[in-house]
Amino acid sequence: MKILLACLAGLSLLAAPAPATPENLRTQAEESGFQRTGRYEEVPRMCQAFVERWPQYCATSTFGTTPEGRPMQVLVASQTGALTPEQAHAAGIPVLLFQGGIHAGEIDGKDAGFLALRQLLESDGLRQVVVVFVPVFNVDGHERFGRYHRPNQVGPEEMGWRVTSQNLNLNRDYTKAEAPEMQAMLALLNNWDPILYVDLHVTDGAEFQPEIANLIEPIFVGDPHLQPLGKALQKDVNRRLSEQGCMALDFYPSLRNPQDPASGFSDGAYTPRFSTGYWALHNRLSMLVETHSWKDYARRVELTRKTILALVELANRDGVSWVQAGAAADRAARLLGGQTIALSHKNTEHHRDIYFPGYAYKKTASQVSGDPAALSYDANTPKIWKIPFYDEVVPDQVSEAPRGGYLVPAGQAPLVAAKLKLHNLQYRVLEAGLSERPLEVFRADSADFSQRSFEGRQMLRVKGQWRSEKQALAPGSLWVPTAQPNSRLLLALLEPMAPDSLLSWGFFNAHFEQKEYMEEYVAEAVGKEMLARRPEIAAEFLQKLASDPEFAKSPAARLDFFYRHHPSYDQRFNLYPIMRSAEVLP
Repeated sequence: MKILLACLAGLSLLAAPAPATPENLRTQAEESGFQRTGRYEEVPRMCQAFVERWPQYCATSTFGTTPEGRPMQVLVASQTGALTPEQAHAAGIPVLLFQGGIHAGEIDGKDAGFLALRQLLESDGLRQVVVVFVPVFNVDGHERFGRYHRPNQVGPEEMGWRVTSQNLNLNRDYTKAEAPEMQAMLALLNNWDPILYVDLHVTDGAEFQPEIANLIEPIFVGDPHLQPLGKALQKDVNRRLSEQGCMALDFYPSLRNPQDPASGFSDGAYTPRFSTGYWALHNRLSMLVETHSWKDYARRVELTRKTILALVELANRDGVSWVQAGAAADRAARLLGGQTIALSHKNTEHHRDIYFPGYAYKKTASQVSGDPAALSYDANTPKIWKIPFYDEVVPDQVSEAPRGGYLVPAGQAPLVAAKLKLHNLQYRVLEAGLSERPLEVFRADSADFSQRSFEGRQMLRVKGQWRSEKQALAPGSLWVPTAQPNSRLLLALLEPMAPDSLLSWGFFNAHFEQKEYMEEYVAEAVGKEMLARRPEIAAEFLQKLASDPEFAKSPAARLDFFYRHHPSYDQRFNLYPIMRSAEVLP
């Protein structure tokens, strides 16, 4: 059962900084009483100050450069003696990666992370773990600094922008991996292979009393054997926060109808365009931390700091067992071929009532919007809402993993190989190609392009099924085996109906555009000849006329029927340009 942990509202737990703290280890947020946050120049300076104060326990470096030329800084902290990925992996030490500022206006994680690491280093709290800290992921967005960037957020006085200088939302980019910042982050993740990846955010939405939501995967996605581990971690961290006076949720508090609190909330699973859904497909734990935007900045930083400390404490206790569970899931993933895997999830209509600590609200006619029932909250009047919670999440799109693997024709090999490298997926080039043999191909029965672009791309949704056909492949094609540790991510990228596949993101749109055609007057003549000489086609045509009124009244559809039966029709139209093999190639 989902839990809502409530406690002392309004209690300020932000203690004054210790007098002994060196000035160069204090952030502008601390100096200003958490009214302001520093500009990005503070980040490398703070990271270097940590190294100078704890040279045996800290290391800092850059791991990428933004489109506007700014360095992407990372700080590594550990009291285990392991400050490189090789040292941590050789010793079996759990690695935790904390990431701030993926949405640079939601900057709590940057200031909270420095506070938490300073406290951990001063108290010998990093004896069993390595912490990799990225204070700001979206650096260019951070430096698009302004006072009015998040009008529904209380502080700091100025903050960064949600998206990058290329206007890309990094927390929609994990699978398509187009942003240079994302490519750098994927390299950092693959290098360190953290057992827990924590993405620090601030949520928007309704006004209510709970202060923070902590969402973890695998709970719905990923290896089923890791899902109990995710649930236990979520329960443990929220319990620790509750004991310290925090009001924590274990679901994302986004109303089903933003204009009606009575509509309630839904639980949900994250697809791999998001950090939380993405890293879980690597057989690791991932966590989304969302402080509530209507709490003041000091309180939000404190909540984030306490969450980081709780996670490190739990990793000190359980991290080695997490690493062992992840390794077991890696081994199991190599045997995924032939298993049915969920590609996406959905809510059912099942729900239960919950008693949620909100505020009084009312709906009145608005002179501004003209809405006869415009919503407004009274944050001075706490009120318990009895509302539905849609708590059942079930698989939606599913697919059987290929027993052998995927085959990528030479024409698509450069694009796909580049994506596979970014995601640490194994493949090899077929230097001699492949002779004709039965393979699985996917022909789309329908292909629907999005009417508007999303993240700069025209999305594509297809319906269809895999079927056996004889195919040959030219030299330079790719063989991508299912039997590899990240096989769940492989399916998410290459199964055509997966919501964040390369196909869904529009990388293969040209294959679903008709390039050749038959003139109408030619199709008229072809149709007459087929009706006269091909009784099986005539029967099919008459049956479709009788059963499909839309078809019957559309001249274009009727002519297209005959074109599709003609030998000149493009047999590769609506053919997904990736194939599957039931056999493992030698």
